[in-house]
Amino acid sequence: MTANQKTRVDTHRRYQYSAISDRPVYEWPQGKRLALHLSLNIEHFRFGAGLGNDYAVSQPHPNIRSFGWRDYGNRVGAMRLLDLADAYGFKYGLLVNSDVYAYCPGLIERFSEKGHEIVGHGRTDSERQIDMSEEEEIACIAEVTETLRSHEGVSPKGWLAPYICQTSRSLELLKENGYEYMMDWPIDDQPIWFTTKHGRILSIPYSHDLNDSIECVSRRTPSQMFCDNLIDQFDEMLEESRTRPLVMSIVLHSFVLGQPYRLRQFRKVMDHIAQHRGEIWMATPGQIADHVKSLPPGIVPGDGSEPSQA
Repeated sequence: MTANQKTRVDTHRRYQYSAISDRPVYEWPQGKRLALHLSLNIEHFRFGAGLGNDYAVSQPHPNIRSFGWRDYGNRVGAMRLLDLADAYGFKYGLLVNSDVYAYCPGLIERFSEKGHEIVGHGRTDSERQIDMSEEEEIACIAEVTETLRSHEGVSPKGWLAPYICQTSRSLELLKENGYEYMMDWPIDDQPIWFTTKHGRILSIPYSHDLNDSIECVSRRTPSQMFCDNLIDQFDEMLEESRTRPLVMSIVLHSFVLGQPYRLRQFRKVMDHIAQHRGEIWMATPGQIADHVKSLPPGIVPGDGSEPSQA
C-alpha cells in the first residue's frame, strides 16, 4: 500500500483514537490527579417477567428465588450501603431504575436528601434498550427523564443503560433529553467527548471489568479476592496518576455488595482509600463531568479542537 492509499475502517464515528500517554495533563480540584466515584445501582426487576440477574442456573418465571434476592437489595442492602456512605463521608452516583420510585416509595429520597447524585438507569432491569424499537426507546428515555425530574426537582445529568446496551440512536436521544454525560462505553480511564448529531456528550469511566455484579455473580470471584482487586486497582491508578489524571470507578449493586459478608470485606477497601483521602478527589460522576466542561479547548479528546472524522 502506498503512502497515498487509505485503508477503510468501519467505525461508529463517535470518537477518534487517542493514546492516553499523548494527551495534555490536567488536574482535578485541589490539584488532585486521581478522581474516584462510587456508583451504586438501585434496580427494579419485574415479577415473573422480563430479564433478570441470577446467581445460579436461570429458572423459569416466576423465579421467586432470584426475584427475592434482587428485592433484598432494595429492602435491606441499600440501607446498609447508605449507612456506609454516611460513615465514610462520600456521595454516590445513584444509578436509578425509575420504576423504583413507585415500587419502593421513599427509597431514592433517602439518598437524594443527603446529596447523592441521581443518575438515569432506564425504567427497570427487566428490559434492554437494544431490544426496543425506535419509538419504544424514545418513550422509555422520555419517561425515565420525566420521572426523575418530577421526584427530584431537577433533570438528571447522566445515564447508564440497563445491561449497558445502547442502540445506535441512544446518544442522540440522550442529548435530545438534556443529558450531559453517559457511562456505557468502557473505552478509557479519562473522560472523553463523544459526537452526536445534536452536539457533544461526555463519556465518564465506569468499570465494566471490576464490577461487583460481574465479579461476584458472573465470575463467582470470592469477596476477599474481589476486594483485593479493588485495592490493587486503586494503588496502581494512584501511582499512575502522578503522570496523568485518571478516573477510578467503584461499581456496586445493592443486592450484591449489600450482603453482609461482602460488605464486611468491602470495608477494608474503604479503610484503605481513607488512608489516601488527601491524595484523591472523591466525587460524583456529575461533578467529574462539570469539571471537564470547565477545562479549556484542546485538553479533553473530542472537545471540538480535533480534525473531523468524516
